[in-house]
Amino acid sequence: MSTKPHIDQSLVKTEEMVLNMGPQHPSTHGVLRLKIHTDGEVVSKIEPIIGYLHRCFEKHCEHLGYEQIVPFTDRCDYIASMHMNHGYALAMERLMGIEVPPRVEYIRVIVGELQRIASHLVALGTFGLDIGAITPFTWMIRDRERILDLFENLCGARLLYNYIWVGGVSHDLPEKFIRRTKEFIDYFTPQMDEFDQLLTFNKIFIERTADVGILPPDVAINYGVTGPSLRGSGVKWDLRKDEAYSAYPELEFDVPVGTGKMGSVGDCWDRYWVRMLEMRESVRIIDQALKSIPDGDVRAAVPKKVRPPKGSVYSRFETARGEIGYYIISDGKNIPVRLKMRSPAFCNLSVISEIAEGWMISDLIAILGSLDIVLGEIDR
Repeated sequence: MSTKPHIDQSLVKTEEMVLNMGPQHPSTHGVLRLKIHTDGEVVSKIEPIIGYLHRCFEKHCEHLGYEQIVPFTDRCDYIASMHMNHGYALAMERLMGIEVPPRVEYIRVIVGELQRIASHLVALGTFGLDIGAITPFTWMIRDRERILDLFENLCGARLLYNYIWVGGVSHDLPEKFIRRTKEFIDYFTPQMDEFDQLLTFNKIFIERTADVGILPPDVAINYGVTGPSLRGSGVKWDLRKDEAYSAYPELEFDVPVGTGKMGSVGDCWDRYWVRMLEMRESVRIIDQALKSIPDGDVRAAVPKKVRPPKGSVYSRFETARGEIGYYIISDGKNIPVRLKMRSPAFCNLSVISEIAEGWMISDLIAILGSLDIVLGEIDR
């Protein structure tokens, strides 16, 4: 297993070197710049520098009608746009006291878990690519395309959807959507076993990730780390269970956590493994939801005008990267006074200097990849 390199300063004298990794670097997963202070190959200090993808999302929302904001949430976490839509819709429905039809809740869960699988496939495929495994990336992107085909059939878009609206969804499921989704589930279930054979239990992959970048549970909590990165440290916290919403209380699924199976609890391998297990749980959830989805009008609760009463709300949602939060202040007009988004990827990135300093540059690549960041959400 990998261990932190030890340098006896009495035997060798080196000068500190400052390197810029990014913002145009394939392993920083977007326009992220890491200012790295190195002692030879060992990283002594890391300064994450963000802001290269800033779109002023929060300020922009102060000049948009509530219903016009939905497409802009898509652009934040563009790898999991359905989750951005859903989280915002939940916040607005809580502020307005809207109760959506049961069919809408099931549709949201189905597309949300499909989106979770699609997002994790990107995260795990690129993580393997960072470490030098090319084939898993091509396989996982291939299977993600099958989910994007379903979304294209659902709402006409493959990346930015504007599908989940305040009070409902833009339109009902297409005629063949349920059958095609079942076919995908049947196809994808054995594929996960192949991913394990190809990458998860690959000796080289384990040596590059096990016991590397260990994130202790208390450090994760203190930094506000959420999602698979937190659960990889053994903390069983998932908003779908702990603050259940939509149809999740009616469905059975487990919350995977890191156990140190290949090394130490909270290492890079555990964070990877939790995402692999979550895809299996998403398949379980989708299968149950497809079998029990009720009938109903998906736009019955969609308001003609989205004009919430005076007040404020904070609502959180479990995305593929962790806890997204929307804080909205209303003065009774059709435009928010203030809209603030809590970015899970921002908090997850903030812990990198805590867990990556003292490791080699090659290990830093693995640690960053295991956190699964999206810069569109961080720089919102």
